[in-house]
Amino acid sequence: MGQFINTAQAEAWNGYEGEQWARSQERWDAVNDGFNQPLLDAAAISATDHVLDIGCGAGRTTRLAAQRAGEGRALGLDLSGPMLERAGASAELEGVHNVSFMQGDAQVHPFEPGAFDAAISRYGITFFADPVAAFANIRRALRPGGRLAFICAAEAEANEWLQALASLNGILPLGGFGAPGGPGMFSLTDPDHTLALLASAGFEDARVERVEAAGNWGKDAEDAAAFLLDSGPGRHLLSQVTPDTQEQARRALIDALRPYESAGAVWLRSSSWLVTAVREEIAGG
Repeated sequence: MGQFINTAQAEAWNGYEGEQWARSQERWDAVNDGFNQPLLDAAAISATDHVLDIGCGAGRTTRLAAQRAGEGRALGLDLSGPMLERAGASAELEGVHNVSFMQGDAQVHPFEPGAFDAAISRYGITFFADPVAAFANIRRALRPGGRLAFICAAEAEANEWLQALASLNGILPLGGFGAPGGPGMFSLTDPDHTLALLASAGFEDARVERVEAAGNWGKDAEDAAAFLLDSGPGRHLLSQVTPDTQEQARRALIDALRPYESAGAVWLRSSSWLVTAVREEIAGG
């Protein structure tokens, strides 16, 4: 296990949050898999590449990257022990052998300089205590000309699952849930801020484009509501109210999700930013 600077996030992802994600790997992948192809295409992974997956979670994108880099390798790094355990088991089950996983904090992890051709992340790069330091560390891990590509959340109002949760305002203490800030899921919702961070970290040719995908959140409104409220943020919100209010929130969320039911699933559209950048061709520290 590596050194952790981001201790609050490490505690969360090695507690209930990480355990819930590991336990529900297939469901979270069903929500987010629509972003895999845009992410991996943007990273331009070739057959011999060595790929770093930051905040890899249960390892879905790491394994997909390893399959594209069939003669290379992919390393998944994450804070969460429970999620990495699930990632390794899934790789073994799927027969993906050119992949490995390591527990650590990308902000301070002692990567071998220039060891990777590409670095990727699907929603795992927004939790840094010091994002400039973290991006600079990732940049050093890339070879000259190496590529960075990551997916991060766009503004809350463009995401249907967040709008469903926002319908509970007045029932649950939502406060600033979904507002930009960091570290957390919404720390990079402002593209100009993200581009400035990457420039400060030494990346070049940084670009941001919007990508959207529909995800399957459950078999029906009841199932999707239970899934959302069982997540870390959902449980945190419910813990602050009485059992009667919890039941009121559950019923209200089911009503909000009902219009999205279609053909045995609840489909909610997510809007995200696809961010790309490169390390300069000439090594410079």
